[in-house]
This record gives sequence, C-alpha cells and structure tokens, in this order.
Amino acid sequence: MKKTLPLFAAAVVLLAGCASATATGAPGQPEKLELRYQGSANAVTLPELAEDLGYFGPVKLKWVGNTISGPQDIQSAATDQTDFGGAFTGAVVKLVEAGAPVKAVVNYYGSDDKAFIGFYTGEDSPIRTARDLIGKKVGVNTAGANLEAALDTWLKGQGLSDAEIKQVQLVVIPPVNAEQALRNGQLDVAALQGILQDHALAAGGVRPLFTDVGAFGPYNGGPYVLRTDFIKKYPETAKIFVSAVARAIEWERTTPRDEVIARFTKIIKARGRNESTDTLKYWKSVGITHGGLISDADYTRWEPWLKQEGYLKHDKIDTAKLYTNEFNPYRDGAPAVTK
Repeated sequence: MKKTLPLFAAAVVLLAGCASATATGAPGQPEKLELRYQGSANAVTLPELAEDLGYFGPVKLKWVGNTISGPQDIQSAATDQTDFGGAFTGAVVKLVEAGAPVKAVVNYYGSDDKAFIGFYTGEDSPIRTARDLIGKKVGVNTAGANLEAALDTWLKGQGLSDAEIKQVQLVVIPPVNAEQALRNGQLDVAALQGILQDHALAAGGVRPLFTDVGAFGPYNGGPYVLRTDFIKKYPETAKIFVSAVARAIEWERTTPRDEVIARFTKIIKARGRNESTDTLKYWKSVGITHGGLISDADYTRWEPWLKQEGYLKHDKIDTAKLYTNEFNPYRDGAPAVTK
C-alpha cells in the first residue's frame, strides 16, 4: 500500500513589484494600521489575544476567514492575501526553499508536558508498536507538516525502513472530525492535540500510541512569518506585531489558567462568529518557550525528515535565511513588561 501524500502547495506565487523603499513615518509609530489574518474556529490565536490585551496599540487586526492548515496559512501570507501566517517549522523551510519571500519572526505553538501532539488508537486496538502501523490508516490535519514529520521521525526511530514507513497510509482529515473517525473505525490512529485531544480523553475509549513530547522532548513547533518586503516597508509595524505576540505568550505563561480561559471565552463571545466556547475548558498551556524566541534547533530537529522527503535543495538547512529574533523584546533576556 502506498502512502497517500497530498503534498503541500505545489506552486508558490511570488509577489511582483514589491516595494523597495521603506515606508516613512514617525519613529516608533506603525506605518501600517491594519493586519489581515486568518483565525481558527472556536479558538483564540495569540494575535487575537494580544489585540484584546491592548498590546497592538493603534494597529488593528482584520479577520478574513479561518485557515484550514498551517501550510495554507503561510502560503496566504507569502502571496499577500494576508499579512502574517503561522505553520510548522518544516513547512516554513519548504516554503522558503520554494522561493517564497517570507521570514519567521516569532514562535506561536509548541509541545510541552501539558500541551502536546498525541497519536491515539482505540482502547481495545491491537496496535501497540510502530510496526503495527504498517498498512494502517493514520489521520492527520494536513500532509507534509508537523504531524507527518513527527510520525515519520518516530517510525524511523523505532526501526522501520523507508519502504515500511511508506506503507503507513496518511488520511488527511479536519482535526474536528478526527476523533469521531477513529471511533467509527474509519481510522486506525488519529493525531490529536490541544482541546480536541483533551475532549477525546475525557470521553474515554482511546489511548496514546505515542506522543511527540514523549518521543522528542519539549520543542517549539512553528512560527508566524512575515513577508520580507513587509518587514522592509513596515519595520515599526513588524516590531509591534512581534512584540505584541511575544507579550501575549508571556501573559498566557504567567496568568492563572482560569483567567486565561475566561479571557478566551470573552473574546470568542464578543467577536460574533457563531462559535462554541465549550472546549476552552480543556486549555492547559501555550506550549512554547520564553517570548516565542526562535532558535536553530527549531529547524535542524527536522532536517533528516526534510532531506528524506526531498524538501531541501542542499544537505543542510540555512537557518540564517529562515528566521530573525530582531523584533522580539525578549531576545536579550530582558523581562519585558507583559501586563
């Protein structure tokens, strides 16, 4: 059986006629006052939290819809349909390798002992080891991103050959449908994370085959990216964006859980998108390190997988072209004000 891989974004549309001059404005004042973005249904993103906390100042967010996946979100940013987007670090590498003019500026999600990706099967399932997955169906939110990278890296570490790994069939399924598909027998294993994972565990009848944090330890999973022409043209706005997100991360890390959930609930109810707040009670952690700072390790961790899948033009990842911490107020270790 061949693994089905509806791979990420076959073509990247490069922006034509990008402005070369930096927009003028008063020092410290944003050159652009509106940022287009995609949200996530029934959830509050870090930029949305930052805006609600007042960290954006005069800059406002403009919601243009909800993203279907990280790769789609950063491609929308790369093609100027939005001003920023976020995805798995490996997806960022692939987009940059394809020639997209984007740069990672702040991490926004990751895995720790409270918030992690789990690969779950039925409580009575015969699947117990990596080898048991050969010929089985595994549900993931999108191909070519964090869940596939974590799965393939774990399978490789458990001794499976490349040929055997290709026999593990990926099934792309919306995260909100993965639990039910597992319970209905449409999937043998489902990758679950965040509140969807906690909901499945609370309902019972499932158990983890493995978790990413158990396999690899805590790690930063993915950053927000800005276009390089955006950074050049709107440097103060870029700084405000990164600083606001970094401060929102620290707010989540240092604020009592009940207060975080209450704030999320207020934001969702106020924005009027016909969403549910029921799953917010399962929120546990922002899952990333201090201020969302980015490091080389965030990318090199996945280098073998990226090379194996043919996503790298060279043997090594050139991290210098992938990210910058220049706008992050925590880059020098200073405890910037978060409240």
